[in-house]
Amino acid sequence: MDFPSPLARGTLVARYKRFFADVALDDGREITAHCPNPGAMLGLSTPGLRAWVSRSDDPKRKLPWTLELVEADGGLVGVNTMHPNRLVAEALAADHFPELTGYATHRREVRYGANSRVDFLLEAPDRAACWLEVKNCHLRRTGTLAEFPDCVAARSLKHLKELTAMVEAGQRAVMLFVIQRTDCDAFSACAELDPAYARGLTDAAAKGVEVLAYACEITTEAVRMAAPIPWTR
Repeated sequence: MDFPSPLARGTLVARYKRFFADVALDDGREITAHCPNPGAMLGLSTPGLRAWVSRSDDPKRKLPWTLELVEADGGLVGVNTMHPNRLVAEALAADHFPELTGYATHRREVRYGANSRVDFLLEAPDRAACWLEVKNCHLRRTGTLAEFPDCVAARSLKHLKELTAMVEAGQRAVMLFVIQRTDCDAFSACAELDPAYARGLTDAAAKGVEVLAYACEITTEAVRMAAPIPWTR
């Protein structure tokens, strides 16, 4: 996924009300950017971090700027939670995931469960459908371990239950975590911040939901899906 135009670099002044971020650009301007991230952004919202923002020329947007990347722990971290689905769509089209090849179609936002929409439904005439949920992960607290979630994630727990129901109905279900940082080589559910989700992921896997985690390659020009990393239970 290429950024459509060069990102502007600056310094994070404050992230507030979840969806707003003030950034002091290197050219002297101070702007308010949309922060497309409903999570806690632990370790990624500290004032003074280097930050990169994109600009849209859409006149309908109230905020033309969007917070895309911050530099933390010596590396770039993607904070835009809209990107993982785009990254996965590109990767599916390129057969990047060996675990998910062989499907003729990849449909997005298909209704399922209790008033939910699955991120992707993979279908082929010769096999059961595959229901694929995607989650953004950018929390790293210790070592090289990526963790999800970074706050209580009740909606994500609901998705695990809905994926489990698909498996029980004889279909395939996959939970894919996209690690939007480059300094992690393992993944784990964060039981300290959301014990219910950690238990739910273990229970879903025991019932047949497949759990995948993939790292990303990140530059100020593009974000790409990279190699898989193991799930540490």
